[in-house]
Amino acid sequence: MFIQTESTPNPATLKFLPGQTVMQVGTADFPSAETAGQSPLASRLFTIDGVTGVFFGSDFITVTKADAQEWDHLKPAILGAIMEHCQSGKPAMEGEQAASGHAAHSGEDSAIVDQIKELLDTRVRPAVAQDGGDITFHGFERGVVYLHMQGACAGCPSSTLTLKMGIENLLRHYIPEVTEVRPVAA
Repeated sequence: MFIQTESTPNPATLKFLPGQTVMQVGTADFPSAETAGQSPLASRLFTIDGVTGVFFGSDFITVTKADAQEWDHLKPAILGAIMEHCQSGKPAMEGEQAASGHAAHSGEDSAIVDQIKELLDTRVRPAVAQDGGDITFHGFERGVVYLHMQGACAGCPSSTLTLKMGIENLLRHYIPEVTEVRPVAA
């Protein structure tokens, strides 16, 4: 088994490509060891000293490290854990896989919110998945779109630029009611 690795725009996060499906549907974000209960793979990765976050996409795993740790020391242990898990035949997630996605929204703005979600799904999410992360809709209020950043996007130094110059400009271009985009914590 050969697992490829790719750097991401976030220097604290690496993307691991095991060459097989990780998530059948949606994504899964584990910002801490306490949140990894449904995932034997994420739980195992958190046992490696210095791992501070794990994110699953359809065919990739991103791992975030503590600033004090070096990738040269962490990468072999992470590769070993992913390889052993994949060879065990166990799924990345146990039980029902709740697709991590957009927050529900109803009310007078529902048509605008549907347009926002459509643009995020077709233009934004595929691009950020290439960088090992995901961005989901959290809310819309008085022209402000609230987005949740996951995986490599969470804590990335360039995420503010991506939000303001990329996503905000895109949404404002297609949806005049959008005036601003802001990130939210989980």
